Amino acid sequence: MNIAVIGAGYVGLVTGACFAELGNHVTCVDVNPEKIANLKKGILPIYEPGLELMVNSNLNEGRLQFVNSLAELSTEIQVIFIAVGTPSDKDGAADIQYVLEAARSIGAHMNDYCVVVDKSTVPVGMADQVSEVIQQALRERHLAIRFDVVSNPEFLREGAAIEDFMRPDRVIIGLESNNAKNIMLDLYLPILRSPERIYFMNVKDAEMTKYAANAMLATRISFMNEMSVLCEQLDVDIENVRIGIGSDSRIGSAFLNPGCGYGGSCFPKDVKALMKMSLDHQVEPIILRAVEERNRNQKLLLSQKLVQVFGEDLTGVTLGVWGLSFKPGTDDMREASSLVLIEETIKRGARVQAYDPAAMEVAREIMPREWFTKHQLTLTEHQYDALKEADALVLVTEWKPFCYPDLAALKNLMRQCIIFDGRNQYDPKHIRAAGFEYYGIGRGKLIERNTISREKVVGER
Repeated sequence: MNIAVIGAGYVGLVTGACFAELGNHVTCVDVNPEKIANLKKGILPIYEPGLELMVNSNLNEGRLQFVNSLAELSTEIQVIFIAVGTPSDKDGAADIQYVLEAARSIGAHMNDYCVVVDKSTVPVGMADQVSEVIQQALRERHLAIRFDVVSNPEFLREGAAIEDFMRPDRVIIGLESNNAKNIMLDLYLPILRSPERIYFMNVKDAEMTKYAANAMLATRISFMNEMSVLCEQLDVDIENVRIGIGSDSRIGSAFLNPGCGYGGSCFPKDVKALMKMSLDHQVEPIILRAVEERNRNQKLLLSQKLVQVFGEDLTGVTLGVWGLSFKPGTDDMREASSLVLIEETIKRGARVQAYDPAAMEVAREIMPREWFTKHQLTLTEHQYDALKEADALVLVTEWKPFCYPDLAALKNLMRQCIIFDGRNQYDPKHIRAAGFEYYGIGRGKLIERNTISREKVVGER
C-alpha cells in the first residue's frame, strides 16, 4: 500500500517506519527542511530504542522516503496519516493549527480517493473540521473527489513505541464508511492477525477514547502519589500498599507506581485539553483538576525533602542527579520532573551535577544558559561523575543503568552518603545497611538528621 505520513516527529516517524517494515511504501512529509535532510541521511531527531535501525533499513530498501511537501509525491497515495503535534495552547486547549495546515495541504494535492487518518491527539469533532478544510481546498480547485476521514489514535509509550505499534493490545478506529473500514483492516491485519482486537466505532468515540485513556492513567498515577504523601505521614510503606491493592483483579498493578510526578508529551497536555473541553461544555472537571494539582505538587516533593534535610538555604550543597528525561527509554524532557527539581534547588543556592543516558543534548538545548555559565549546573559524561563530592544522590528517572549502583564506589565519591529515591527503585533496608541515609516517596516519615549540619558542609567547602 502507498502511505503518506504528515509529520516526522515522534508519532509520525514511528508510524511511518513500522508500516514500511511491514512492506508498505511510506513517504514521511515534514515542513522542516533540516529535519528532512537529516532523515534522508538516517539521522533521527528523537531517541527511541530500535527506531534508528528500522528507519535506515527501510531507507536502504527503498520502502521509506522523506520529503518536505505532498507536492513531491510521485505516486497516488491510498492512506494519508496526519501525525503532527497538538501542543497545549495558552488556555490548555489542544493547538490544532498544524492539523488544519495538514488538511489544507491534503486538499490542495489529492487527485483521487484516499483515506485521511487523524493519528494526532485531537479534540472531539476534529475529523469534521479536517473534512471541511479538505472539501474547501477541493472546491477552490473545482474538484469533486471522494475521501474519508478516520480517527486512529496512537497509544505508543515512549521507550517502547515499536513494540507497542507492532504488538498492540488493541487498535481503535473511528470511521463512517465500509470502504475506509476495509482499507484500515488491510493495514492492521498483518500486525494483529485477527480482527478481534480492532475496535471500530464512530469517529467522535475514537477521538474521546484517546483522551479518556490518558486521563485515566494519569488519574491512577496521581491517586497513588497522593496515597504516598499520606503514607509518609502515617509511617506506612507505600510499596507494600501498592502490592496489596495491585493484586486485586478489579484494580491491577499497572500505573500504580508512586514517584516524583509524571511528565512527557501526552498526559500533561491531554489532561489540560480534556479539562478545557469539559469547561467549554459546562462540565466541571473536578477529578481532572485534582489530578493536575496532585502532579504539580508531586514534582516539588524531592526539593521539599532536600530542604527538610539540608535547610532552606542550599548554598554549598552539591546534588548528583541521575535522570533528566521524563521516563526511561527516551530523550524527551517535556514536563519532566527533573526540570522542577533542578530549578527549585538551584534557586536555593545548590550546585547540580546531572547525568542521563539519552537526554544530555536535549538538556543542553532547553536548560537556561546561565545555569551553565554560572556553574550552577554541570552535565557529566558518566553517571558516577555526577556524584563526585556530592552531598546527595537524587534519582529522578529510573533508567536500567541506575538500578544496581556500586554503593562502595558511591561512598568513595560522595561527600555525604545520602540517597533521595524519586522512583522508589531501591530497597531502603539494603541502602541503609550499606551506610547510606535513604529517603523515598511514601516510605515512612523523614527522620530529622543530626549528623552533619549545613554549616559544616559549607565550612568544609
